[in-house]
Amino acid sequence: MRTLTKLKVSMLTTLAFLIGLSTLILTALFTYVLTPTAGLSTVLVLSLVFVIGIHVLQWLVGPKIIEMAYNAEPIMGGRYAWVEELIARIARASNLGFIPKAMIAHVDVPNAFAYGNRLTGYKVAVTEGLLRIAPPEEVEAVLAHEIGHIKHRDVELMMVISILPALIFWLGRVLMYFGWFGGGDREGEASILPIIGAVLMGVAFLFNFAVLYVSRLREYYADAHAALTVPGGARKLQRALARILVASGELKAFAPSKVASASKFKAFLIADPEEGIEVRGYGIIDIDEVVEWIKSQPRLVPTEIFMTHPDPAKRLRFLDTLASGAT
Repeated sequence: MRTLTKLKVSMLTTLAFLIGLSTLILTALFTYVLTPTAGLSTVLVLSLVFVIGIHVLQWLVGPKIIEMAYNAEPIMGGRYAWVEELIARIARASNLGFIPKAMIAHVDVPNAFAYGNRLTGYKVAVTEGLLRIAPPEEVEAVLAHEIGHIKHRDVELMMVISILPALIFWLGRVLMYFGWFGGGDREGEASILPIIGAVLMGVAFLFNFAVLYVSRLREYYADAHAALTVPGGARKLQRALARILVASGELKAFAPSKVASASKFKAFLIADPEEGIEVRGYGIIDIDEVVEWIKSQPRLVPTEIFMTHPDPAKRLRFLDTLASGAT
């Protein structure tokens, strides 16, 4: 259990850092402003309500926006009924307590995603592009990954922690403008507030890297769920991810607009379409050779700290540790 334990410790440590430091910053900030300076404190409180309100609204209407962006609709039997059956089986094996609604996204880029909330219901979508290139056993591993996101409440978690840098940035901006144009009520406030605001905006920028790091950790965690829920899940997921990377790379070369369109909400996808790789002769080579080639690379993407998903080479090697039983 060493691999999963290390993963959980990393997630908890990062979350504690984000939440703890944010709480400290906000406490210090409001301790400073919640004094007779009523004008500034009112503006900051209203800003707090505004930022949280925007994120809650996105959480509520987000599922409909995602469905429109990916042209997704419910699977109601027919040719994709087997996807419904897989989702139901995996949900039961995951002890989820409910069965997410199966969705088909009418896009050519191969991918899958989980979304929704307690109010709108949870849903798992696969694209037509994925169903064209991956056999059912690999689709099963992909679906298990997505159901892992639902089981781990990743949608809610990412919404909560993404509020923190957004809130700190907005408060910093308000302080900067208030100092420039509001003048402040206390002696020296007009000169110090822009400085505090600039510092907060810088902190918010750095916090975003921590949020992206948590996003990458959640992908590893969902991969682990697939590996431990589906028989042979680690190997099947490796193959599926390799197929997605290769097919996305080909589409990026010949139809870049399709890849760009599919990348609108890439944080929800199982793999970033823009990370696609080009492999000549994909139609005749063994996908296992592609998997081994990817794993042999030190890394495929040099700027992982800016990514919502783990570097593909590291990700496939992580699945190796699960396949070997070193969990």
